[in-house]
This record gives sequence, structure tokens and C-alpha cells, in this order.
Amino acid sequence: MDTIPIDTSDAWLAWRGRYVNVTFMIKKGAIEYLITLRDGRIAHIKPGPHVMPRWTFALTADDDAWTRFWSPTPQPRFHDLMAMVRFGRLKVEGDQAIFMSNLLYFKELVSRLGSQINGG
Repeated sequence: MDTIPIDTSDAWLAWRGRYVNVTFMIKKGAIEYLITLRDGRIAHIKPGPHVMPRWTFALTADDDAWTRFWSPTPQPRFHDLMAMVRFGRLKVEGDQAIFMSNLLYFKELVSRLGSQINGG
């Protein structure tokens, strides 16, 4: 299974998530990515398809919603993960405890993942 090359050089983000050890999924339309975090750093990103993937929680939205979220200046309703949830554009599935306990970390992490998932 191929993995996406990742930048793990952000010390602030790693410090903020230093106790986060989880595998979660980002689902962009029909495309799935499993992201594994170890001590606040991305260990690997595996693009799908996956057969019976194991994840703690999943962030699911259509292509348009993720494209708008990852744009250089996102428009209202797409500027924040919780705004996307509030307006029905993003679903958080699975065990949300670790996601909600580290919400600031995940907001920043997912906003930065766009360049790596979308290939730059």
C-alpha cells in the first residue's frame, strides 16, 4: 500500500498534539485517506481504497466541501471544521472523544493536510 510523503517539521503542531496517538480517516467524496498520528506527528497517510479499514473517527465530506475548506481563503461555512459540521457539509463519525478533546490540534492539522492530500 502506498503512502503519501509528509512534512513532519512543524514543532508547534507536534507539541500541541504530543499525547495524540490515533488513526483517523478523511473521506473526500469516494476517496479515503487513513492518517496515523504518533505523539502528535503524522506517521503516515495511506490513500484508499481500503478493505475493512480500522480508524477511531472519520471526517466525511464531498469533494466540493473539502476543496472549499482547503482553498487559500475559504468562504464562510467552509472556513472551519465545526462550521462545516454545523451547516451539514461535514460528518464526524465514530468515537469523537479524541477529536473533541484535541479540537484545536485537529482543526490546524486538517487545514494543513490539504496540500499533502491534494498533491500540493
